[in-house]
Amino acid sequence: MGILSFIKEAGEKLFGTASAPAQAAQDAPAAAPVDVDALNKIAGDAIANYISVQGLSATNLLVTYDGASHTVTVSGEAPDQATKEKILVAAGNVHNVEKVDDQLTVTSPAPEAQFHTVVSGDNLWKIAEKYYGSGAKNDLIFQANTPMLKSPDKIYPGQVLVIPAV
Repeated sequence: MGILSFIKEAGEKLFGTASAPAQAAQDAPAAAPVDVDALNKIAGDAIANYISVQGLSATNLLVTYDGASHTVTVSGEAPDQATKEKILVAAGNVHNVEKVDDQLTVTSPAPEAQFHTVVSGDNLWKIAEKYYGSGAKNDLIFQANTPMLKSPDKIYPGQVLVIPAV
């Protein structure tokens, strides 16, 4: 448990083209009151739906979003460590999310993975060499990040990847 950092400008655009719903509330004219709590709930629900569409689930999964701090809080009980890590990465690799507050527990604990933020020039082979000493183990990273990754060639700067323990 703890806070994971992400790059706010990278990731899936679930909140529209320009900004998160809570940011829209800050930009609204003073004459038009905006329900920030409702906008944060819409954003949290969008992230929860994105997690679900990826085929990831946890018992009593609760996803909330705070637009002021760009933080997603995820709680519930994941069936295993790999699913927990995928849920956290799915929640964090969303445009306008800067932090994920990990409140998930795990039914079947296992060694925790590391996380890697992709930089320009990275590919899974180079990342595998860095963490495992062998680029040939790049499929471990790809598998740990599916279904969010559809292809090993489709990573982008700012994306956070799960690097599973071996």
